Amino acid sequence: MAVLDHIVVVSSGLTAGLDHVERMIGVRPPPGGSHPLMGTHNHLVRLGEASFLEVISVDPDAPAPSRARWFGLDTPPAAPRLAHWVVRTDDMAALHPRLPAACGPAIPVTRGDLRWLLTVPEDGSLPEGGAFPSVLEWQADALPPTRMAGAGLDLLRLEIAHPEPERLAGMLEGVIDDPRVVVGQGPAPGLRALLSTPDGEKWLE
Repeated sequence: MAVLDHIVVVSSGLTAGLDHVERMIGVRPPPGGSHPLMGTHNHLVRLGEASFLEVISVDPDAPAPSRARWFGLDTPPAAPRLAHWVVRTDDMAALHPRLPAACGPAIPVTRGDLRWLLTVPEDGSLPEGGAFPSVLEWQADALPPTRMAGAGLDLLRLEIAHPEPERLAGMLEGVIDDPRVVVGQGPAPGLRALLSTPDGEKWLE
């Protein structure tokens, strides 16, 4: 069974994404790094002990990738938003056959000395409009999120809206069982997260 690894704010530009997060939760995530394979860059902040919040956008200084960018970033949203979530497994080979085909293959990714596998659809789209998670396997002895900068944040609840919540909940069975993850009815796929912060509980959308 996988566990929640991180939540993802997608933005057309990194500054706009960081401004959005800071406006909503009062914290501005520090720099992470660049992803040459995808032509993107990010900022990261730890949530709790071993999860994190990622703000990601196209890197304007990077060459265009030879494939579709992940997280739908070839066509980013008009405004920054919490668009996706990622779960972590320690056995991608065992879990991957149970995932929907829309998750795509598990591809190797690097950033500096970090190595991981991540499911990415060939067209870079978000599975179920972002409501179904991507799956990650860190290729490291110690979980990289535990080494990230913290800011007194923790994830209390992740609400996932979907037009067919029962179908989505069925897809998630056998992938993740986390009481913080709540699936409900909505006109379109959407996410919002309740975080504990130094200034109290705040919603991130």
